[in-house]
Amino acid sequence: MFEVKALSENKTDSYAELLTQLDGLTSGEPDPIANMANAASLIFHSLPDLNWAGFYRLIDGVLVLGPFIGRPACIRIAIGKGVCGTAVAENATQCVPDVHAFPGHIACDSASRSELVVPISHEGRIIGVLDLDSPSPSRFDEEDALGCERLMALLAPRIA
Repeated sequence: MFEVKALSENKTDSYAELLTQLDGLTSGEPDPIANMANAASLIFHSLPDLNWAGFYRLIDGVLVLGPFIGRPACIRIAIGKGVCGTAVAENATQCVPDVHAFPGHIACDSASRSELVVPISHEGRIIGVLDLDSPSPSRFDEEDALGCERLMALLAPRIA
């Protein structure tokens, strides 16, 4: 049984520890859904102040809901729509301090106040996004974005 370990107080160290744990959980497992499910659970239970953590997979030009922890979510998101669709359209991490101020925000959970979305690329193409929501405004910062980008760089070949 895998045990989620308490992370360090320092955010940079916490993400390094989380990367090690994610590597241990997904190394050698060929099933992408299993790897996304464990990654979503690990992130949700390791990072403080989240109310949703999960994945959308890019399938035939549309983001389709993948494994997640949290309340039920939108099943399909068009490219360019909402924070997730914008991350894909711009191929850039979106760190949104106030989702209610984001043009075209898709409100799946009214309790969400801030959001971090990281595009996941493999062999030069986007295959999905990591989506994190928090009930607190301005929950995410550049350290969170960089930490999650590193996590997704590790995970990408294991979910492609």
